[in-house]
Amino acid sequence: MEFGASIFFTDYSITPAELAVAMEERGFDSVWAAEHSHIPVPRRTRADSELGKRYYDVMDPFVTLTAAACATKQLKLATGICLVIQRDTIQTAKLVASLDQVSGGRFLFGIGGGWNQEEIENHGTVFGTRMKKMREQIEAMKAIWTETKPEYHGELVEFDTLMTWPKPVQKPHPPVILGGAFPWAARRAIRYGNGWYPNAASGNPEEYLPAFRKMAQEAGRDPASLPVTIGGAPDDLDKLKRFRDLGAMRVSVSLMSETRDEILPRLDKWAGYIRELRN
Repeated sequence: MEFGASIFFTDYSITPAELAVAMEERGFDSVWAAEHSHIPVPRRTRADSELGKRYYDVMDPFVTLTAAACATKQLKLATGICLVIQRDTIQTAKLVASLDQVSGGRFLFGIGGGWNQEEIENHGTVFGTRMKKMREQIEAMKAIWTETKPEYHGELVEFDTLMTWPKPVQKPHPPVILGGAFPWAARRAIRYGNGWYPNAASGNPEEYLPAFRKMAQEAGRDPASLPVTIGGAPDDLDKLKRFRDLGAMRVSVSLMSETRDEILPRLDKWAGYIRELRN
């Protein structure tokens, strides 16, 4: 089983390079950078819940992951998750390919459709059709990554023949990992993804992991081609062992936007879990 950590990088948190180096030294396999472009004020979506300051302050994940890539040799760099529905399709395809090039083929493209309606609509995306847009965007990006002269003609995403480089190091392209709960995100992962990224707190893994594998088989997908990353993994060795035994390929612990001195002790604790689970 692989081990990752996710974080909202901010101007007051540990830096991307510092965290990446510390994780690589402790045996972690991947760092996951969160994304929000902004939080509208006021907002109707989840207006009764208080968002942490990190939601407003988080840096762009492609910038922070590039810094992490330059500071490490083996650590995988992942968006956790990239709100593609708020981004330009062609430019995002170039960002993904560029980061995969800079990192020597270490990028994991975690994506999601988002939950903040006002944030999404500020970018000109229709909230009700955002999931269709995300699927078309990924289909279009795959064409860009793999074809010399791609074109794409969908209902929401469309462009005529173009040429753009670089192409990704990973072939045919970096893994596209769908973030979200069962069964909706699981269905999307099976339809056009290369992995699924549920949260440990969203449902019971004892139920949804076997159900996901069954869904994949019924759809004609090999479950082995759709590895599962469980996000928000708890600081609980017994539960981590259970995730491993249930077939999760990776777990990722959620870190707060804290300083180096605050985060390193937790990484040290997880380094012990990693040693224990790999023995």
